[in-house]
Amino acid sequence: MGGSAPRRDHHLPAETTSFVDRRGELTQGRELLARARLVTLTGPGGVGKTRLAARIAARVRRAFPDGVRYVHLSGLHDPALVPLAVADALGLHDRSAQPPLDALVEQVRDRRLLLVVDNCEHLADACARLAAALLHGSEGVRILATSRHRLGLTEEHLLEVRPLPVPDPDGDLSAAEGYPALRLFSDRAAAVVPGFRLTPANRASVARLCRRLDGLPLAIELAAVRMRVLDVDQLLDRLDDRYRFLTTGSPAALPRHQTLRAAVAWSHDLCTVPEQTVWARLSVLPGSFDLETAEAVCADAAAPQSSRPSAGTTACVNGAEVRDGAGLLGGDVWPDGAGPPGPGACSDGARPLESTRPPGAVVLGAEGRGQLVALRSATPSALPALPGRCPDGSGAHARAVAAPTGPPGLGTDHVLEAVAGLVDKSVLCRKPGPGGVRYRLLDTLRQYGLEQLRRGAGLEEAVRRRQRDWMTRRAEECERGWFGPGQPETVARLRADRDNLRAALDFSLSTPGEALAGLRLAGTLWFHWHACGASREGLYWLDRALTAAPGPTRERARGLWVAGLLAAATRDFPRGRRHATDALALARTLGDDAEAAHAEYVIGVIRLFGDDLPGALRHFETTVARGPVPGQHLSLVGLDQVELACALGYLGEAEGAVEVCERALALCERHGEQWVRSYVLRILALAHTVRGDWHRAERHARAALRLKLAVHDVIGIALTLDLLASIAAARGDHDHAAVLLGGADRVWADIDTGRWGSHTLNSVRRDTEERAARALGREAFERAHRRGGALSLAELAGQELQEPGRPHPTEPAPATAPPHDDGTVRLTRRETEVAQLVAEGLANQQIADRLVIARRTAEGHVERILGKLGFSNRSQIAAWVTAQRCPAPTRTHPPEGIT
Repeated sequence: MGGSAPRRDHHLPAETTSFVDRRGELTQGRELLARARLVTLTGPGGVGKTRLAARIAARVRRAFPDGVRYVHLSGLHDPALVPLAVADALGLHDRSAQPPLDALVEQVRDRRLLLVVDNCEHLADACARLAAALLHGSEGVRILATSRHRLGLTEEHLLEVRPLPVPDPDGDLSAAEGYPALRLFSDRAAAVVPGFRLTPANRASVARLCRRLDGLPLAIELAAVRMRVLDVDQLLDRLDDRYRFLTTGSPAALPRHQTLRAAVAWSHDLCTVPEQTVWARLSVLPGSFDLETAEAVCADAAAPQSSRPSAGTTACVNGAEVRDGAGLLGGDVWPDGAGPPGPGACSDGARPLESTRPPGAVVLGAEGRGQLVALRSATPSALPALPGRCPDGSGAHARAVAAPTGPPGLGTDHVLEAVAGLVDKSVLCRKPGPGGVRYRLLDTLRQYGLEQLRRGAGLEEAVRRRQRDWMTRRAEECERGWFGPGQPETVARLRADRDNLRAALDFSLSTPGEALAGLRLAGTLWFHWHACGASREGLYWLDRALTAAPGPTRERARGLWVAGLLAAATRDFPRGRRHATDALALARTLGDDAEAAHAEYVIGVIRLFGDDLPGALRHFETTVARGPVPGQHLSLVGLDQVELACALGYLGEAEGAVEVCERALALCERHGEQWVRSYVLRILALAHTVRGDWHRAERHARAALRLKLAVHDVIGIALTLDLLASIAAARGDHDHAAVLLGGADRVWADIDTGRWGSHTLNSVRRDTEERAARALGREAFERAHRRGGALSLAELAGQELQEPGRPHPTEPAPATAPPHDDGTVRLTRRETEVAQLVAEGLANQQIADRLVIARRTAEGHVERILGKLGFSNRSQIAAWVTAQRCPAPTRTHPPEGIT
């Protein structure tokens, strides 16, 4: 059981700012995709590859009936997870025992889709293997990749993404608005300085600035944010100073890399010390995060929320002392002049920099109030020379001394202020997400933050441990609340935290001494792996964790039964049974009754999955009769009852199944639970089919489907569609049964086309098909089946849940007239053509292709047909066309020119 629903609307990244014209690259990208199946956009960091790829994909999406899917790899660092990330983006939930890449290729073999794979450079080999497998194993899949380097396949076509063109600052600038680099700066500057625009007075300076930044979009955007406090000329002067400082002694660096680094480092320098500290600490989060996570990762536990900063390194700007403890070493910042005075100042009142300055000490820059320059771990003699530098390297504008670092003092108040400042400076991206606002560091800025964090010995490990501990606490909180009313929100939150969970697990399993904590986290997430469509990934992490932490612990007992459950979900029943049996033995040895009960559930469900119905019945009769044990998760208590009722139902004992379901429903309703309740309702519907009570069976099955959609349970959705198709066929509504079966088969294609090889499930499906095909005829059945398969999950479920229950064909027909009168319906010639294609089972994109019109136009025709005929779904259009015997278009008398 379990699995998140296929997301056929897996969106391309939302654009939160305007897109500067790249008309030539857009055209070239479209042309390349028209003739090549693998196109890679290459170029330096910050040049705009991701935005351009998203734009190209949006332009060509109508050419791909199965859609455009976006895979963001910057938060992924394990090559083994690349196929799983792609499968997740495609909404696939393979439960077979095949290697993930083989399973992925098999599931997309017959699809026509565009896969956008972003940020491939750090996983180039894995991405090359992925691309090769998809290109050789399918015909309709095309790949648009972004990478700083080519993937190296012979099928690969390259599109180099160049910086934006910049005019000569000393040339003719009368047409400055026509240059994308200048327009980008103007647009971003106007966002922070309302009313800013290019004028004859500032064009040359803006052009000189953009040329200094080599036309790199990210560098231009970072610089434009400074317009809030500086004018263009000041911006250019200070950037030149910063560039000279950063590029001195680095002749081997590529010029564009130097430029971007200079722009990023300058943005870093102009942050306050708490902002720099938060930037560095947040860099351990590869995915988006909420404020609560930022506070947990960045705030120092001992810091009072509104405390004054503690003692640390003393520095001076223009004679004002500032004490630093909140740099990358931890602690807080004294505002200008707030630090206690000390002897030994330079000519401007600052003490000279001592050679004993600890690595990573933070030094105030010349920009003034609260703006700091990290001198990193370099000694004074190793620093690039700056004008006016004191003999020890401190300089007149930026000097500091080492003082004992006081107790850590970065409180949550400071983190909130720092996050706000980083958003204001465009270092953090802000976007809506589950539970409210979420934030993200662009990959280039995150890598820079990691560099700063790594300059202090042990700092990265400490922050990563803090992040892991926070993710564990969040997972434990989600597990405690899982059997309750907040399941949809929990599913959404954990999906949003996926990259951060991976980072926490990877840290634990690759750092000596942390394996047991990793096993604890992987086991705590059992409900996420099982119920949210991540069984393959969960099994991957549990295999690693069980190998790394072999000791006889409660964490291992939990990890073993969870691994057994997930192995069973991939039809590896021997492995699942072995893990569950080992878990039961270990739990009993440890005297842990709760984990023993959990392991017993897995053993029973493997019997059920393996079609051992009598054995499963005996097993669950015993566990349900025993009742819950202290510490047993209520979800598994409820699932014990679900599996017992399932075994009873399939064995024909309807009364017993109904009785068990009613007890389970009462348990779920007391807690406001939805996931287990959806399974209870499905089994209740199954029991009523055994009774022959089709009305109640359909009502309960629809209620189950509604809940499964709410918690994105794709396995449950597929099972429930199978059941609804069976009910429709039993009621004599064979056309609808065929449509539902087509939709169910489409969902199962994203899971396991063989329905796990289950004799029980496959026999139900086969009986439904045989009954409907016998009544309709094979050709009509196939048409209806294709119609169902062409519907998206949302369309199919919406159609099923919005329609009232249809009467059995032997029941009296409704007394009201049908919603249309065949003699007065007026469809245009084009609408008639569209209606006939709908009746053939074509989806909107297929209709558009056939008639050579836009998909949106086809959608509009379908909507107008539904409105004219008073229908609510496509199957009704098909039935109407059949009843009309495909009348000639001349009956409709369309006005001239209407299409």
